[in-house]
Amino acid sequence: MTTVNIVSAKAHLSELVGKAENGEIIDIERHGRPVARLVAAETSREPIVFSWLEDVTRSMPTTEPDSVRRLRDEDCY
Repeated sequence: MTTVNIVSAKAHLSELVGKAENGEIIDIERHGRPVARLVAAETSREPIVFSWLEDVTRSMPTTEPDSVRRLRDEDCY
């Protein structure tokens, strides 16, 4: 973990961002007290293909409309 003051962080922001991209944690201090932390952003997830999700949902077995209520009332869950 690297610790820098705000003045240094402003002067070397590109370098610090590069370090954060590589997994290093950068703490930024003001007057000797930590005030911020620079870390790598989470990688973006793949977008959801809604047509595939709809196909999967349609292929799932259906249940009776009151099946959950019936199980609850019969104390079978």
